[in-house]
Amino acid sequence: MTVHFIGAGPGAADLITVRGRDLISSSPVCLYAGALVPVELLDHCPVGARKVDTAALNLDEIIAELAAANADGLDVARLHSGDPSVFSAMAEQMRRLDDLGIPYDVTPGVPAYAAAAATLGRELTVPEVGQTVILTRIAGRASAMPPGEDLATLGASGSTIALHLAVQVIDRVVDELTPAYGADCPVAVVARASRDDEVILRGTLADIADQVRAADIRRTAVIIVGKVLSATAFRDSHLYSTTRTR
Repeated sequence: MTVHFIGAGPGAADLITVRGRDLISSSPVCLYAGALVPVELLDHCPVGARKVDTAALNLDEIIAELAAANADGLDVARLHSGDPSVFSAMAEQMRRLDDLGIPYDVTPGVPAYAAAAATLGRELTVPEVGQTVILTRIAGRASAMPPGEDLATLGASGSTIALHLAVQVIDRVVDELTPAYGADCPVAVVARASRDDEVILRGTLADIADQVRAADIRRTAVIIVGKVLSATAFRDSHLYSTTRTR
């Protein structure tokens, strides 16, 4: 028996890996985050599969489901939105499974920030404009940010920042990043990236908060801040250069 942690992608049902789809199809038990994972993915479950929406469950209840499947020798497809390597609460489940001696593996998925960049039609690493992307969030009701990982400190590098779980405090994001980036720094907010109802906002640190409020975006959004969003006058990469030895 194995618990398969599977990245279900950012929202569109077809943005799941072939491996992830096949694991869903072969697992008699499926635990999924109902508020975030596209329900169409459940169509891949085998006939008679136990399907458990974890949206209303606490960690103890989720682990109890996994332990019960282990006792019955049944593989589990554990679906997380986006890619489970970031902001997925997978680590705490793995820690419990390690204590119980229950085996697991991980299948990556398309992360929300990548879907947002695709929607925007932008590469987040542009030669001599931006070569570093910081994936982070902002402290709120969830766990505190570690020392040195506040936005003001991270923003001092001028790197491209992709913020998750922060659109509800957009004013705070603007206040903390404006001193380092300037009020005219390009910003994009993509809500529900890749879904039929996605919303795209483009602006600057000076006006993005007003746009977010006008669009009534409160959750399931990625904020991207950085000069790469508007870069056009940049050198070609060395990868395809005629001067590169092949």
